[in-house]
Amino acid sequence: MALLSGGAVQQNWALDVTVAGAAERWVLRTDNAAVLAVSLPRTAEYALLRATHAVGVAVPEPLYCCASREVTGAPFFVMRRVEGIAAGHRLVKAAQGTALAEALGRELARIHGIVPPRPDLPFLGDPPPDAHLALVAAQRAALDAAGTPRPVLEWGLRHLERTAPPPGETVLNHNDFRTGNYMAVGDRVSAVLDWEFAAWGDPHADLGWFCAPCWRFGALDREAGGIGPRAAFYAAYEAGSGRRVQHDRVLWWELAATIRWAVVAADQGGRHLRGDTSLELALTSHIVPELEMDVLRMTGVA
Repeated sequence: MALLSGGAVQQNWALDVTVAGAAERWVLRTDNAAVLAVSLPRTAEYALLRATHAVGVAVPEPLYCCASREVTGAPFFVMRRVEGIAAGHRLVKAAQGTALAEALGRELARIHGIVPPRPDLPFLGDPPPDAHLALVAAQRAALDAAGTPRPVLEWGLRHLERTAPPPGETVLNHNDFRTGNYMAVGDRVSAVLDWEFAAWGDPHADLGWFCAPCWRFGALDREAGGIGPRAAFYAAYEAGSGRRVQHDRVLWWELAATIRWAVVAADQGGRHLRGDTSLELALTSHIVPELEMDVLRMTGVA
């Protein structure tokens, strides 16, 4: 049993086990000491893995779930271990051509094939009447709760509010679909990871999150997650989903993604200062000024 790297919000443990004489390689996923209020519980994440695995999304096979705290001190689930590279900077460095971007477009199309109502996913609740305005309200409330003045982010939220498109379709959003949250072997996606923020929403939200500059790991010219061209990602998604991508909506959600990540990054710095001491959390907060510059550029100010 060994703790895997990463996991600012959750812990992942590699398990090498023997079952009836046969060797198995698993991953146990459980809560960190401090959890985010917006993060789904492990029982919900396990249910999402079951639902997506059933429709062919490349996710680790879910094996067991334990809601009790009596075993390890926190709820956990066990999934089959998957091989591949997950580190964003390595994926971006290795990316060539369009194949990986296309594969990710097809994976996202499968995810978005799950639509409400879904009795097996009751924890997702009712879809918001307008996912755009719900995003603005949630991020504004988070900024208010933090109590730290963030005028650039407030400016960005007001811009989103004034330019919000009308409500569209509702699908299952991964809500953190980006380079760094999937595993790949060459041009093949071996697993889409980290489902703790999934929710009902507009399909363009996941497209915008994936294409946002903050998730390109420095490869800004490769607009699809730093690993390929946007057009190839769009085309594969459209072919797999039967849904036409509305580029203007994606750009709206890219700005929303930038603001949302800035709010999360600032909150992670606050967690560090409040006693959840972590170098990763402390360093994450230092990207906020860069994200604020992105907001100014994306709204035409800078």
